[in-house]
Parts: sequence; C-alpha cells; structure tokens
Amino acid sequence: MAEQERAIRTRRTILLAAAKVFEERGYQTATISEILSVAGVTKGALYFHFQSKDELAQGVLTAQNQNLIIPDRAIKIQEIVDIVALHTYRLQTDPMVRAGVRLTMDQLAQGLDRSGPFRSWAVPVRERLEKAQAQGELLPQIVPAETADVIVGTYAGIQSMSQALSDYKDLVVRVAALLRHLLPSIAQSSVLASVDISESRGANVYEEALEHSRQLAASAKEAEALL
Repeated sequence: MAEQERAIRTRRTILLAAAKVFEERGYQTATISEILSVAGVTKGALYFHFQSKDELAQGVLTAQNQNLIIPDRAIKIQEIVDIVALHTYRLQTDPMVRAGVRLTMDQLAQGLDRSGPFRSWAVPVRERLEKAQAQGELLPQIVPAETADVIVGTYAGIQSMSQALSDYKDLVVRVAALLRHLLPSIAQSSVLASVDISESRGANVYEEALEHSRQLAASAKEAEALL
C-alpha cells in the first residue's frame, strides 16, 4: 500500500512539473530534461509512468478534468452556468488546469491530440441542454448539440483573450459578460430570472463539488469495508 501511494505521489509530482513546463514553454519547445529538472525525479521514475513527451502532455490534458461532480440543480441552465463557473475558478487557481488549457489551445503542438478537452466539455453541456429542453427551459429554436459547441467555442476564445490581456485576472468578469450575452439567446427569460451568474459562483461551486466528492468517496469506502 505504501509503495502504491508513493507511486501515486511520484506520478502527481511529474505531472505538476510537466504542467509548469508546458504552460511556460508550450508543447513544442518543452523538453523531457526540463521536466525532469523541475520534478526532481530520476529518468527511470519518469519513464516508469510516462513513455514520452506526448504521454506527459496527454496526462496533463486528462488531469485537468479533475473528478469534481456538480450536484443536480432543478434548473438545468444553472448546471451549465456552474460548469462554466467551476472551470473559470479552477483556471485561475489550478496550474494543472492552466497547463491543460495552454496545451489545448497550442496550435504549434504538432502530433498532439488536442480534441479531448473540447469533447469533455461539449458532452456534459449538450446533455444538460437536452434536459433543459425537456423541461421547457430553452427557446424553441435551440438545437442542443449546436448550442453546446457554441458555448464551448466562445468560452475558449474568451479565456484565451483574458490570458493574453491580463493573465486571467479579469477572466471572471469576462465570463460573466459572456453569459449575460449568450444566455438570453438560449433560455426562456422566466428561467434566467432564477439563474445565478454572480462572480463568486465559481468558488462556491468548487467548495460544494469538493464536499460532494468527499461524501461519495466516504460512501465508497464504507461500502468496500462491508464487503
């Protein structure tokens, strides 16, 4: 058990180092040597977990999607807002998420499959739009798959602009403005009156999602102990 925990810690250390180097240097110019230096691990330890720079990059891209579950809301448009708000908060506070976004948007990252994060965003947004449609929350012309892509694509542009202009310092303000412009073209006005898009929403959802994840983990351990 101790060895397994040590391996998990080492893998996390390597991924954090890779995230730092990828964020600062980009995929193309980052090197394994730099990542080794930042991680402070042996080459053998790194190659035990990751066989190449591509695998390291894919590890960072995957790690940015931390398993944080947003609790169900009665209003599904609120869940979409919460997905956006949570990612915005983590983009400002989590270096792994920032590095993952840098890799996703890095058009010079030749040979790296950058499609995963876009899909992992679009799918849950589309699913919630479909539920919102079934509940009568959406305007009649909305096509969930199309609108999901618009939301993900416009957010990608807004975060990229914020990174270039202020290193994400104004991201919350820009995202709030994006939602104020987008939501009225998607949802019924009667629904929007009950939706919270305040600038503190991301931090609140993050704490709520963390607590929800802790409860799920505790329940899983209890169930395992009973077996």
